[in-house]
Amino acid sequence: MSFASQAKAELCRVKRARKCCAVAECYGALLYCNSFTPREIRIITSSAEFAGLLPRLFRRAFGVSFDRLPEQARPGARGTLLITDAEKIATVFRAFGMEPDDTVTLHINLGVLENDCCKASFVRGAFLAGGSMTDPNKRYHLEFATTHAAVSRELSALLVELGFEPGSARRGASWLTYFKQSEAIADFLTTAGADVSALEIMSARVEKDMRNEINRKVNCDTANADKTVAAAQEQLAAIRALERAQGLDSLPEGLQQAALLRIANPEASLADLAALSAPPVSKSCLSHRLKRLVTLSREAGEGAGG
Repeated sequence: MSFASQAKAELCRVKRARKCCAVAECYGALLYCNSFTPREIRIITSSAEFAGLLPRLFRRAFGVSFDRLPEQARPGARGTLLITDAEKIATVFRAFGMEPDDTVTLHINLGVLENDCCKASFVRGAFLAGGSMTDPNKRYHLEFATTHAAVSRELSALLVELGFEPGSARRGASWLTYFKQSEAIADFLTTAGADVSALEIMSARVEKDMRNEINRKVNCDTANADKTVAAAQEQLAAIRALERAQGLDSLPEGLQQAALLRIANPEASLADLAALSAPPVSKSCLSHRLKRLVTLSREAGEGAGG
């Protein structure tokens, strides 16, 4: 079962105590379902939990039943719930302050959603019917899709009222309202009633952040190690060149000691070489001596070339 399916199954288990919230949830589902017209109500879903919830929800909200229910099918198969009876459809429309024959364009009647609990129920229904979500272990994306431009705009405004900042886009004939931030998706799921799924989102975020931090540190350590090796090779080459050109005995004592330490410890870090010095010197002091050796080597090379 996909993460989105798990989240929808969790949302279907939310306790629905008030009739107004049942009406609001049905409203969200209908505005984001496959067909909500004066001729038919058609809801197609691959969620067995949602298909099982809808008949109970419609009886509670409107006192009507579906004319057709999905047949028993394999898990994940799409099922259709259908109402074609004109009186039932009229009852549903009137619950939202609409008359079937007078409705040309669907809108969200905010008068049906006066309470925050009803607004949360509405967006839950909209997500159950027309929402999708990616696996948070891969990326963060939750969206609502509808063919009704006005409904999409009004859903965005409703989500803003609930404290969210959704994005909007168009994909073909569909209008999208979406979230791409893990925190926003988790907060939305919490608002809709899927607390467990919201926690999974945040757990995935923490795990991903930890992996990224580990990778960053490994990459940083690798880069530093590469720099250390490159610097050591440059220092060794400079020391060998000075040894051939004039001999190390001609160097001042501090530079001679640094040169011998680098020859004896070709892969050691500056901190390790500083500690091996007798007497020990600071890392910056040893770094200065090694840089001086490289400079002297270059000057010797330039002098030989001249």
